[in-house]
Amino acid sequence: MRTIVHVSDLHFGRIRPELLAPLLAGIRAAAPDLVAVSGDLTQRARAGQFAAAKRFLTALPGPVLVVPGNHDVPLDAFWTRLFRPWRRYRHWIGRELEPCFQDDEIAVVGINSVSPFVWERGWVTRRAVARACTLLGQAGRRTRIVVTHHPFVHAPDQRNRAPMRGAAAALRALAECGADLFLSGHLHGWRTELARPLAADLRSVLLVQAGTGLSTRLRGESNDYNVLHIEPGAVTVRRFAADDAASGYRCVAEKRFTRERQGWRA
Repeated sequence: MRTIVHVSDLHFGRIRPELLAPLLAGIRAAAPDLVAVSGDLTQRARAGQFAAAKRFLTALPGPVLVVPGNHDVPLDAFWTRLFRPWRRYRHWIGRELEPCFQDDEIAVVGINSVSPFVWERGWVTRRAVARACTLLGQAGRRTRIVVTHHPFVHAPDQRNRAPMRGAAAALRALAECGADLFLSGHLHGWRTELARPLAADLRSVLLVQAGTGLSTRLRGESNDYNVLHIEPGAVTVRRFAADDAASGYRCVAEKRFTRERQGWRA
C-alpha cells in the first residue's frame, strides 16, 4: 500500500498562520510515501511568499511533487508574466514544472495547467498530454496518477467557472493511456467522485479535488487536505479539515473505491 498526502492552494501571503503547525503535524502523522502539492503555493508570486512556501515544502516528510498554480505567476507584473512567468517559481521551488514520481506501486505525473495568457482559466496542451501518456504507458501495473492545478471536470455547483481549455480532450486521452486518478485544486472546494470521459468505451476515472490547505480565501468550506491510501485495485480517500488551530485537522469524510474492468466503483 502507498500513502499520498494531497494538499493544494496554500496561498502563502494570505494564510491562516495558526494552521501552519497543525497542517505540518497532520501531514507528518500520515507518514506519506509522497506529498503531492497541486499548485497556488503563493498569493501573488512574490519573492517573500515563495520563500515562505519553500520553508514549508522543506519541512514536509518524504518525496514532494509540486506543480504550479495560476497564482504562482506574477499577475501584477505584466511584462514579467508574459516573458518570464516562471523565473521566481524556478528560483524558489524548482526548475521542473511537470515533475514525476514512480516507485514499485504508483506512477505520478505532473502536468502544468497554467497559462500566463489565460491566467485564471488555465489550459492543458497536447504536448503535455503526449508526454504524460508516454510516462504512464511505461508504468506497467502501477496505479497511475495525474496531478494538475486546474480540475478537468467541474462539479455542477462550479459550472459558473470556465473549465480549462482542452480539458475534455485531455481527459479522454489520459484515460486511454491508463490514468486512474486525477488530483487537482484551484476551486477551493473538496470533491471526490467518479467521472467517465466523454466516450462510452472508456473506463471511469477518479477525480480527487482538494480545497485550500491554509488560505483565508474560504468559499463556504473549511481548510483541508486529502490522504489517499492506494492498494492494487483499491483507493481510500480521506478528507482532513480544520476550522481552528485548537482542534487541528481531523478526518471528516472517507470514500473507498475499487477498480474493475470498467473502471472505478464506489
